[in-house]
Order: sequence, then C-alpha cells, then structure tokens
Amino acid sequence: MTPEPSPSAPTAAPPVPSTRPAATLQRRLFLVGSLLVAGLALSVVAFGDLGEDLVYFWDPSQMAAAGEDAVGATIRLGGVVKAGTVQWQPDANSLKFIVTDGKVEVPVEATGAPPQMFREGIGVVVEGTLTKSGVFTSDRLMVKHSNEYKAPEGEMSAEERKTLYTTVEEL
Repeated sequence: MTPEPSPSAPTAAPPVPSTRPAATLQRRLFLVGSLLVAGLALSVVAFGDLGEDLVYFWDPSQMAAAGEDAVGATIRLGGVVKAGTVQWQPDANSLKFIVTDGKVEVPVEATGAPPQMFREGIGVVVEGTLTKSGVFTSDRLMVKHSNEYKAPEGEMSAEERKTLYTTVEEL
C-alpha cells in the first residue's frame, strides 16, 4: 500500500512546457530582419547614384579651376554682380550680367524676373549649369543680403539716396 499524502504536504506542480526556444527564435528572426533592412538601406545610399542630385556651391575661381568638370553639372554660383554689366530685357524676361569674385568673371544668362533687391555690386547666388561656351545659364537667382537694417549715417543728398534705392527696374 502506498501512503496517502497528507493534506498539508505540498504537491508537485505538473511540468510547464518551456517557451524559451520560441522566444529565442523570435528574437533571432527580428535581429536578422533588422540587419537585412539596415543593409538594404545602406546599399541604396552607397550605390543609388545620389551624386546626380548634388548641387555644388562654388565661387567663380573654383568653377574655373574645375574646368571641364563644371560643364553640365548643377552648380550654385556665388559672387558679386560686376558694375556696368546688367542687361535686363523685360519683354524677353531675360537678364544678362557678370558674376565675379574679384579674380575670375563668369557671364550669366538668367531667365525669369530678378528679385527687387537685385542690382550691380550686390552679392548673388545663381543656380544653373555652365555651358561649353563658358556662359552660366540659370533660372534661379537669389540675392544675398543681411537682415539687419542700418540707418544711413548723416544727411544724404538726393543723388546718394537715389543710388541707394536703385533696382533693376530703373536700369
């Protein structure tokens, strides 16, 4: 005869199936999937020809130094509008001028209406391409200026005031 367990004695619990292998497998699958997604993203960045979408910011000297590499590339050309070179044709919506950095001069042909602040001697950034003939063609013209207003010192003559407010419309 086997003795009966007393009611106060602890009884052994039935064995519980282990869930550990399933959790480990799930974590491994998640890790492998994450690594595949990260690897795919990295390969798209590395081999996806993202260089075609780059826009370089050059001054006229840097563009001249690039030589034939500058032809056809999308470039933001920064410099100053040379005095006496602005030719605005409102009927044709065409603007021609020269951008310089004090060393090299680049002829620019822009389409579209220029910003109101555009004038000779002001800093500009034009986005476009250099043609084989050496002319920079652009359809985007931006004027560089500070956001600070500085009142003119002393009294200005009418001629000085007119020069201060010269815009492309008056050229």
